[in-house]
Amino acid sequence: MKKRVLKIILIIVGVIISVMIVLTVLVLTKIIHINKMFVSDRDIIGVDISEFQNVVDMKKLSEQNISFVYIRATEGSTYQDARFRENWENAHKEGLSAGAYHFFSFDSSGEAQARNFIKTAGKQLKGDLLPVVDFEYYGDKEKNPPEKNRVLKELRIFLDIIEKEYGVKPMIYTMKNIYGKYLDGELEGYPMWVRNVFYPADFDGWGKWTLWQYLDTAQLDGYSGGDKYIDMDVLGKNITLEDIMIGS
Repeated sequence: MKKRVLKIILIIVGVIISVMIVLTVLVLTKIIHINKMFVSDRDIIGVDISEFQNVVDMKKLSEQNISFVYIRATEGSTYQDARFRENWENAHKEGLSAGAYHFFSFDSSGEAQARNFIKTAGKQLKGDLLPVVDFEYYGDKEKNPPEKNRVLKELRIFLDIIEKEYGVKPMIYTMKNIYGKYLDGELEGYPMWVRNVFYPADFDGWGKWTLWQYLDTAQLDGYSGGDKYIDMDVLGKNITLEDIMIGS
């Protein structure tokens, strides 16, 4: 009898482990998206876009429970998103709350990058969303990470210039792998926009976060001619759009 019970227990444990392995694979390959279970229509949901979505119809986006849009303006010290101005103007025409973001480069100075962003994004008005710096690995940077002090020096220069220009602390978009390497304990007081498209951001042990990018394979109506996917984001609990607006 004891052997039989033990055999049954081992079979049950084996089945549970097998199911967990299969679920893990399905989540990591983005075949299933558990994050959707943690976001509801009652939350404040937005998207972030770039020229990769090509032509974007802001009206159609807003009709799909999208309350705000973050638009890429620049990358590095010289690159400007070809669709930024069009997307920016159309978002405002449709009454969508909009913010501009910059993709930070490890290969150029913080000052040159800030000037590129300011020149491209232009004047931000009361009610526009906080400017954002996208701080993540690219290319071979994760395998060959640049020296921490040099990166932080240039990032701080960028943040200081943007804060002086717009009168607000910029928001920092990042993820756990690079945050632990460069930012943990270094930059306090900045709103955080965190990315985890596999499972809820809180599982990563973040403290307080403002925005969570929870999906990068969403498919909505309202854009055509480019990438079929669009990134989706949600505001943290007890945070309103007004909390991340310039002049609020």
